[in-house]
Amino acid sequence: MWLAVEPLDMRAGAEATLARVVNVFGAARPHHVYLFANRRANRMKVLVHDGIGVWLAARRLNTGRFVWPREGSATVTLSRAQLDALVLGLPWQCIGEAGVIMVL
Repeated sequence: MWLAVEPLDMRAGAEATLARVVNVFGAARPHHVYLFANRRANRMKVLVHDGIGVWLAARRLNTGRFVWPREGSATVTLSRAQLDALVLGLPWQCIGEAGVIMVL
């Protein structure tokens, strides 16, 4: 699971988002998940390459924001536990191996 730090225009469809994945990550690899947020980090797009084609999903928080990195590298690798926390709007950076919560 890969997270892009730079914001994505939420009007982007599957083709534009796939092009962004290739631009940011170098390629869309089978069985990988790519995450993007808008500038306010209250909306997220998720592109999944299932080995046959791509799926594009969107998620919006009614209140609050996703915890999204603003600085550092252009991409971040996430574990499954971190992804689960991220889509709920929780501080995923505190989730370590096997779901153990750590202090930053």
